[in-house]
Amino acid sequence: QVQLVESGGGLVQPGGSLRLSCAASGFTFSRYAMSWYRQAPGKERELVATITSAGRSTIYTDSMKGRFTISRDNAKNTVYLQMSSLKPDDTAVYYCNAFGVAGIQDAGMNYWGKGTLVTVSS
Repeated sequence: QVQLVESGGGLVQPGGSLRLSCAASGFTFSRYAMSWYRQAPGKERELVATITSAGRSTIYTDSMKGRFTISRDNAKNTVYLQMSSLKPDDTAVYYCNAFGVAGIQDAGMNYWGKGTLVTVSS
């Protein structure tokens, strides 16, 4: 059974930091590019960052560059999102996404977690 379980969300003051984790199970983690998306109230879901399957490359949405860092530990089947200099506009539900990039059975598969809420407020 495929599972992506996000954790680490919560309430943080503007300017603060938070680290999100996403623990994956039920599939071959190293065959998947991993991404974080977010969805703010009343807005569409948007890409935050992506990391390739081996962790050699990362992509960030412009507004998150320099403030957010995506990383992964393939030995632990976990992807992280380190967020710093948080702003009220970063308030959203953050979702973990896995997209299969290798292997006959995995290529093209797309999985989502249920999300974790991040609230940036004083």
